[in-house]
Amino acid sequence: MKVALDAMGGDTGPDVAVQGALAAVRTLDDIEVILVGPEELLQARLKELSRGDSLALARVSVHPASEVITMHDVPVDAIRKKKDATVVVGFDLVKTGRADAMVSAGNSGATMAAAVKKLGRLPGISRPGIASFFPTVKQPVMIMDIGANVDCRAQHLYQFAVMACSCARLLQQNPQPRLGLLSIGAETGKGNALVKETYPLLQASPLNFIGNVEGRDVYQGDVDVVVCDGFIGNILLKTSEGLADAALQMIRGEILQSWRAKIGYLLMRGALSNFKKKVDYAEYGGAPLLGINGTGIVCHGSSNGNALRNAIAVAANMSRHNINAAIVRHLSEYRVEQENTVS
Repeated sequence: MKVALDAMGGDTGPDVAVQGALAAVRTLDDIEVILVGPEELLQARLKELSRGDSLALARVSVHPASEVITMHDVPVDAIRKKKDATVVVGFDLVKTGRADAMVSAGNSGATMAAAVKKLGRLPGISRPGIASFFPTVKQPVMIMDIGANVDCRAQHLYQFAVMACSCARLLQQNPQPRLGLLSIGAETGKGNALVKETYPLLQASPLNFIGNVEGRDVYQGDVDVVVCDGFIGNILLKTSEGLADAALQMIRGEILQSWRAKIGYLLMRGALSNFKKKVDYAEYGGAPLLGINGTGIVCHGSSNGNALRNAIAVAANMSRHNINAAIVRHLSEYRVEQENTVS
């Protein structure tokens, strides 16, 4: 299983990408990583950071790419003008069969645009989207879309639901993931026009639709997949990240206030460490691009080596399970079932 890794797209520089690649091949079976970026630079960093580990070096290679799309670039313009950009070259490796999947911590809009340009969309998919796992008090919940499509129609949310449920079935081994529609109230009539138009589509589908869910319900773990448009999804994502960071800072500040709190921290250190791990984006391995005719993962811009290692693992797992085939099959089956119901 070969995974291409954009070595220049993130905020943290190529060293973190090299560290993530090395961690992946050292801890994951049957994985090879192709670092995409300036060849001389990456070869030098790979040689130094591997510390003579010949076994790891044998499973990490470098593919040259001379340009980088920054966070400030306009995605569509950038992929058109920068034809040798790392994210463009990485998806070209997938298109030509030289890699099974692509991972990038760069500009998410450019990553999606490059994926669609190079790989195209799956049959029956109007708009690919970005899914992400969120921590809950039980098991992680998948949210889709988290930013690729800020303006959506009901049919787009229906397709998000099919794709995310197909992904959850295979990645989480959950045969009947519970699906919720994000709204401002659990009642059927609550929500804006988009939510009200989407509700009957999901209700009539073979999906395990449990109805509307509110923002506070997302974190209880009583739903496995939640769908929304990318505008709301991205706000939910960023708010969740900010709240987790703020909570940890507030806890740290309270601990420093008194010696009693410091003693209490020593007793609670293990529990706090586990909490920090649960809310750390690095543990979830990035966000799958669903609806593209291939496998791609978008990572947080400030991803560390562990986050990239986990993203590589998710990318390989998606490719092994052939999630795209499941999405196409479910879309076709559900369409036929809906047509039979109508007739």
